[in-house]
This record gives sequence, C-alpha cells and structure tokens, in this order.
Amino acid sequence: MTLNATLKSVTERIIKRSEGSRGIYLERMAAAKSKGPSRAHLSCSGQAHAYAGAGPDQAALATKTGGNLGIVTAYNDMLSAHQPFERYPQLMRDAVREVGGTAQVAGGVPAMCDGVTQGEAGMELSLFSRDVIAMATGIALSHNTFDAAVYLGVCDKIVPGLVIGAQAFGHLPAVFVPAGPMTSGISNDDKAEVRQKFAKGEVGREALMASEMGAYHGPGTCTFYGTANTNQMLMEFMGLHLPGSSFVTPNTELRDALTTEGAKRALSLSALGNNYTPTCEILDEKAFVNGIVGLMATGGSTNLLIHLLAMARAGGIILDWQDFADLSAEVPLLARVYPNGLADVNHFHAAGGLGYLIHELLKGGLLHPDTKTVAGEGLANYTTEPFLSDEGLVWRAGTETSLNEKIVRPLSDPFQVNGGLSHLKGNLGTGVMKISAVSAEHRVVQAPVRVFHDQEDAKQAFKAGELTGDVIIVVRFQGPKANGMPELHSLTPMLQIMQGRGQKVALVTDGRMSGASGKVPSAIHVSPEALDGGPIAYLQDGDELRVDALTGALEILTEGVLDRTPATADLSQNEAGMGRELFSAFRASVGSADTGASVFGA
Repeated sequence: MTLNATLKSVTERIIKRSEGSRGIYLERMAAAKSKGPSRAHLSCSGQAHAYAGAGPDQAALATKTGGNLGIVTAYNDMLSAHQPFERYPQLMRDAVREVGGTAQVAGGVPAMCDGVTQGEAGMELSLFSRDVIAMATGIALSHNTFDAAVYLGVCDKIVPGLVIGAQAFGHLPAVFVPAGPMTSGISNDDKAEVRQKFAKGEVGREALMASEMGAYHGPGTCTFYGTANTNQMLMEFMGLHLPGSSFVTPNTELRDALTTEGAKRALSLSALGNNYTPTCEILDEKAFVNGIVGLMATGGSTNLLIHLLAMARAGGIILDWQDFADLSAEVPLLARVYPNGLADVNHFHAAGGLGYLIHELLKGGLLHPDTKTVAGEGLANYTTEPFLSDEGLVWRAGTETSLNEKIVRPLSDPFQVNGGLSHLKGNLGTGVMKISAVSAEHRVVQAPVRVFHDQEDAKQAFKAGELTGDVIIVVRFQGPKANGMPELHSLTPMLQIMQGRGQKVALVTDGRMSGASGKVPSAIHVSPEALDGGPIAYLQDGDELRVDALTGALEILTEGVLDRTPATADLSQNEAGMGRELFSAFRASVGSADTGASVFGA
C-alpha cells in the first residue's frame, strides 16, 4: 500500500526540523554504545557493591558472561493499575535465569493517581511528576550495570516520564511491560450519571461512593479510554510493548506469560547478542508519527499532546501541534471507547482492539510499516495476537474484520472522517480540543465569557445559579508556570449539566482536562499562559469568544481587549502545602505547553 502523502510530508518535515538536535542525540548514544557491555568497566569493589544483595545471582553476575536486566518499576499498591507490578520482579528474575541472565530492580519511580488528586492541591504536582519520573529513571540506571532494561508503568505521567528517562539511556534496549486493565465494573455512563445527580443534589454521598466503588473495584487500569490507556496504545503503535499485550487483564496466566517474555525479549535485544536493538533506534521520527496516528484514530487523551512533545524532544525530535493537526485531518476516527462511546477498553480489546486498528491503518497507508520494534522489524508484527498453547506463548494473526462495528470500524466506514483531536489557534493563542466525544452540534460555541482564577470559584458560581444562558467558562492562571498545570476534571459534572439543560457552553483554560473528558468542548493547554502575559490574561466577564473545532479558531471577538492591562493573580496559595514548596524551581523553569511543558528545556 502506498504511504499516505500527508503522513509522508509531515514525517519529512519533522526529520528536517530535528536534524541538528537528533544528530547530537544519536552521537551521544553512539558514544555510550561504544563502551560495550556495562559491567566490564567497574572495579571489583564496585561490582561487589552491585551484586551483594543479588542472592543466588551473585556468582552469575560476577562472571560477566550473561546479560543483566535492569527493572525500573513504578510499583505501589495505592494505584490499582500499578498494584500488579508487585509480583513482576520475581517473575522476571526467574524467567531470565532460564536463559542464562540475571535481573535486578534498578530503582523505583513515583507514581501518583490523578483520579485521587482531582480538584485537590496534590494535582498541582501531577504534571511535574512526569519529569521527576524521568530523573528517577536516570538515577536508577546510572549505576551502569545493565545490558537492557524493562519499564513497569501504566498511568498518566508515568509512561511519558519513563520514556523520557529511557531515551537518556537510549543505547540500552527497552521493553515496556504493562499490567492491563481491571475487569469491567459498572458502566462509565452509569457512573457519570450518578456524578451529575450528586452535583445537582439529587443523591447523597453514600450513593456516589457506592457508584465509584462499583466502577473502580479491583487491580488494573481504569477501563475508560483516558490517558493511562492511551499510553498503552502508544507503546504498541511505537513498538515498545510486546504485540497485543496492552489490554490483557492482570493476574491471569496470559498476563504472566507476557511479563516473563517481556523480560527475556529485553535481554535478547542487548549488545551481548546478535539482535542488538537499542531504544534510540526504535524511537525515531517514524515511530512518533505512528504514535500520533494512533492517538487520532482512537480519539485518545489530550494529555498526550503535551507528553508526546516532551517524549520526542528527549530523543532530539521536535514535534509541534501543527503536525498533529495535519495528521488529524487525514486520519479517521476508527474507535468509540468511553468517553466517546459506551464501550470500555475490555470491550474494545474483544472487538479486535489495537491489532485490528493497526491492520486497517497499515492497509490504508496511514502508518509507517518499516519501523523497528521490540518484536522485530516492521509494524505488521502488531497485527498479531498472543495466545497460550502447548508450546507456551505464541502469536497468531489477528482479526482482519471488526468483531463489533459499534466499537471499532474499518477505514472504509469510520465514525468520522478525521481524527479525534483538534488544534485551535487565533488571537487568543494556541490550544487543543478533544472532539471525538463532542457531538457535532457542540463543536462551535460563540458566547460571552465568565472568568475565574480558580476552579472552585467556578463551581461556587454554578451552585449559586450564576451560570445561566450561553457562556464560555474561562479558568486561567492554571498553566505550568502558575501552578503546575493541573487537570480541571472536577468541572466536568457542572459543565455537562449546563450543556444538558440546553446552554451553549465551553471551557477555555491554560490548564488541562482529564484524558477522559470530552462531551463539553474544551479549549485547553492555551498558550501563552496567563502568567506569561498571554491574551487569556486580558479577558474580562462579558467579552465574547468563538471556539470553533471545525475551523480550528480560538478568537476574541470583542474589540480592544488586548489594549487593556493584563490581569494578575495572587498565586501564593499555590506555592506551599502538599509538597508544592519542593517544586518552586520547576515552576520557575518549566517550558510552555506547546513545547511539552517540561523542565528539561523548551
């Protein structure tokens, strides 16, 4: 199949734009490769320190003949998605011993749950945690005793942080190993309905708690298609997962088999063997373009419009939001998974899942087929599915037809002809909108604004009955420099109620929304942010805006707005408490959202 012309041209311009920075990165990786297997250079004392706690593996480590696998884990048992990782290191140690290798936990990285911190002070650490995870990954691997690495992470900032860290050690092979989604609980629509009833005062906290516990009821990833599950999709499209491994539920025989195979596969790709495949060769410009295509085809999380920029820059690759917009115009929406449909990720996986989508997109010339992956040369490997057989774990050809066209569809009959995300720009700045769950009649909103500097003030105005009529809610001073760019997902019930009673309503913010949001049009990640003097800082109540996902317009219609003195905000309450005082250096140095909102340079 001929490669799509837009896919080809976007890739070529990314390669050209990145030529200098990518070349510097690859030179650095080549220098690291040239030093050979890591442990050979260590002093005897250094090696003794590294092996002292290895128990039965001490002797094997000291001989330097077998590969040593570094495990970087985001395990904690407060996150349901990460709780299954408790068992993984022992499974991996046992597995690699079978092939003459060893495995050690190189280090742990923090992993926070945005679902717990929504609307709380801790959410202001969420985005910064991505860069902390990258740094912690660097520390974990800095002992330089490993021939390959596996990365255990699933959720929102964890996978992007691990990818950034893995690229700092891009001369090492890397396999990302997921935990899988929890089994399906109550439907996401039923859960959302109870949340709205609670917001209206129609049910009490006891009913709300029962509903939430019915949805989040066991180990594994939350089953809606938010940032965590979008991360898992990306790891397959970009070639860092084993094929078909993203959405196999935890604590099953197949899940354990994929975990042990992931460890063996990582060692098999090391420089000690004949199949050396370093991470820096997998994560090239084509791999990132494939990831963007997957994001568009599945209607994935808007958070990845920040994370992919930061992830790419860690490997010297410069993406911008226009790349996303141009690909969105070409890539149709092929999946409906909550919040842009009724199905959850378990239903999506059963209907054909990622393997079917990759098959369709390859067939249509909408993916680069020739990328390197941990499964071998070529993305076609990711059209296969894992099975257990008498011979152990095997991969067989996946379905070439959708098993439920209410959930996944072929290219010939998509849910919509373009992707699930829209790039917005105009005299208010630049931003993004997730449109896959927004009904066609809600994709253009022109209305006066109500301006808030805090999401709690917006909720209080709603409760006081002030937000009537058509209105665009502006919540500013929520950017990365102001307060770490928290998600504003706790506004979702109120916004959906307003939309449901017939109001034209939209959100405009320099902050973020949850990856699971989407039914209300939300222009988010608006840059420049208010604290940087962006146009959003000049708005006043009653000014008229136009938010148009169809044309990509983000426009101030009221004349003279930019002639005013910009607003300021008292941000002192964001500077301390819940650990925020530890991140003042991050707030001072972080880049803008449209460059990845990273502390590693804009």
